[in-house]
Amino acid sequence: MATTRRLDLRCYLVTGPGEPAKIARIAAAAAAGGAGVVQVRSKPIAARDLYELARRVARSVADANPKTRVLVDDRADVAAALIAEGENVHGVHLGQDDLPPKAARRLLGGEAIVGLTTGTLELVRGANEVAEHIDYIGAGPFRPTPTKDSGREPLGIDGYPPLARESAVPVVAIGDVTPRDAEPLAGTGIAGVALSRALMRAADPEAAAREVLAGFERGRS
Repeated sequence: MATTRRLDLRCYLVTGPGEPAKIARIAAAAAAGGAGVVQVRSKPIAARDLYELARRVARSVADANPKTRVLVDDRADVAAALIAEGENVHGVHLGQDDLPPKAARRLLGGEAIVGLTTGTLELVRGANEVAEHIDYIGAGPFRPTPTKDSGREPLGIDGYPPLARESAVPVVAIGDVTPRDAEPLAGTGIAGVALSRALMRAADPEAAAREVLAGFERGRS
């Protein structure tokens, strides 16, 4: 999709559960530090609560860094509602059991960002079949994570080069990634790293985001 060319995936924040004001503050700090994408994720959560949280995060992120893109986790309908209202929301990240990418693209329009979760060669090949409807894939877990049990084996550093070579769209590593992982992961051919706990629990999320970007640039130079 055309959006891929202006999508900075190097440092990608996935939010977690917590008090909405705190989540918004952390997201804004990460954006100020250069995070290119913030995915609003908080499970379990009702659609109305996700709508309110995403709106709050989107406004905080827009104030901190207008270049940062805000995505809604799973719920294309929530993303569509916020986009229609002119909020600073740019798309959706879909899991394997969510709305099919083609349907999400039809709902959100050609300018929206649509991401898809993968983590095996089989899932990457499946994503390639709908590559015209998606902008990137998340691939993981990088290592075991308590925040999400995908049922897939951890990939580690060595698991990413084959996925990056196979994928028709940019790949983002996810799954308990830390800022120190950015440099070695950047050398595997991926486009970026997604972090949740490492940024949400950081003493200084802005500085942590800058560390991720610096490491990623070192790793791919």
